[in-house]
Amino acid sequence: MLNKYARAFFTRVLTPFAAFLIRRGVSPDAVTLVGTAGVIAGALVFYPRGEFFWGTIVITLFVFSDLVDGNMARQLGRSSRWGAFLDSTLDRVADGAIFGGFALWYAGLGDDNALCAVSIFCLASGQVVSYTKARGESIGLPVAVNGLVERAERLVVSLVAAGLAGLHKFGVPGIQYLLPVALWIVAVGSLVTLIQRVVTVRRESAEAEAAAAAAEANPNAETETGAGESGTAGAGESGTPAARPETEGHEAAK
Repeated sequence: MLNKYARAFFTRVLTPFAAFLIRRGVSPDAVTLVGTAGVIAGALVFYPRGEFFWGTIVITLFVFSDLVDGNMARQLGRSSRWGAFLDSTLDRVADGAIFGGFALWYAGLGDDNALCAVSIFCLASGQVVSYTKARGESIGLPVAVNGLVERAERLVVSLVAAGLAGLHKFGVPGIQYLLPVALWIVAVGSLVTLIQRVVTVRRESAEAEAAAAAAEANPNAETETGAGESGTAGAGESGTPAARPETEGHEAAK
């Protein structure tokens, strides 16, 4: 949900910065790698020590690289399958570091096994939610559902709650409880989203198999209905088959 509206806004805001990096000779892949490294450092250096405020500040500074690299690729006209693969793969690494940092805190100084388990569930469910859509699309299904909690929601809820919870060290009372509440929300939302996507893939798979079975049972149906009065389907004025439109050769966007 957030991905639909926030991405367009921040893309416009970050376009001048992306253009500046291009003029400096920086590549989109370099931005992707540096951004991921910054998120990992912020999550695994600060969060296990309970420094949620500063950890979130560092992560937020680098997390926008996910928008900058794609913007740069579009400006350069270099959108590619490799760029899309690298970006998506490193997104999963960054997500794992964030929720792994929470888990390390609760397994150590935070001393809360239940919240450690919830953090691990958030980590795992986030990966599986992404996998279900990618796997469904790889077998030819549209997976026409986004779900309640996508990656943008998981990050915003978790990072905002972590940053605010970190203010407890600055003397703000009771605010540290925001992070546990946020983790439970993300965990439940991720579970709902996973179920939504699995149900959608199950339905689309059944529909695709039913359509394939119907086509196999009546293979001449398309030919019979598509034939013109002259008995030649799609023929041009000269009686030759009409030319096919060119297929779009767009590569996957970064």
